[in-house]
Amino acid sequence: MITTASQLKERSLLGLKELSRNEIESILDRAHYWESQPEKLVPVLQSRFAANMFFENSTRTRFSFEMAEKRLGAQVLNFSAAASSVEKGESIYDTVRTLESMGIDAGVIRLKPAGVLQELAEKVSVPLVNAGDGNNEHPTQALLDLYTMRKTFGELKGLRVSIIGDILHSRVARSNLWALQKFGAKVSFCAPDNMQAPDLAAYAPYVPMQEALQADVVMMLRVQLERHAEGMLRSADEYREQYGLTEKRAANLKPGTIIMHPAPVNRNVEIDSAVVESEQSRIFPQMANGVPIRMAVMERAMKL
Repeated sequence: MITTASQLKERSLLGLKELSRNEIESILDRAHYWESQPEKLVPVLQSRFAANMFFENSTRTRFSFEMAEKRLGAQVLNFSAAASSVEKGESIYDTVRTLESMGIDAGVIRLKPAGVLQELAEKVSVPLVNAGDGNNEHPTQALLDLYTMRKTFGELKGLRVSIIGDILHSRVARSNLWALQKFGAKVSFCAPDNMQAPDLAAYAPYVPMQEALQADVVMMLRVQLERHAEGMLRSADEYREQYGLTEKRAANLKPGTIIMHPAPVNRNVEIDSAVVESEQSRIFPQMANGVPIRMAVMERAMKL
């Protein structure tokens, strides 16, 4: 069966900025269906092959995709740049084209450089799913975040969501912003001056920490030390003091406020360890919700 360019575009998931509210809602609804299934294995993608191509390390996201693909009965190929010919100089494009030539039905890709994924998607003939590209987008993380919020509050319209931390380097912040605003949620950012993304200021306001903590959803971001220029973070203790969700600050949140974080967590830097484990925390449920979300996304990409 030949897949047309139009079908490829519809089955791929490169970001949420261009995805319609109806499409996002359809994925959330399908994830709810998969979560409600009592059987762990429902092989609707039997005989389909998915390649998880991670040119940037991510244990949690890769395992989540792999779990989702295997629960749907797909055959899974895992690729890690650290143990591949990319280290010998082979290009990302050639690697994807090689796996495409071998007959994969969809590719999940995680990349450090932003913008490369869009170029790849225009050159290959299999659906591609973005597992994180640079500081551009991380659509499945945002989808599982929306799913977690919807499970807690019933709907997203009118929710006040504060995203706090390293906005500049965060693809999670961008995908959440684009998606949440389509549903009528009110997004605010809070960050030190040198971690603010000027390009996003036109879409959501930057507010002081005290105001950010008045939200229905307080989403803390990981301080991405590996992406920082030298000197960007003077000390972890100072960051925690000014922008961390400490036990003291968490104690003053509204009773109905939930705490989220895309993980992995720098405990006792952007969020105190006791807060991670608190009743208001949804951090581990977020991880659990990633599997049905990615089942819905991979089914959308590969189902005949």
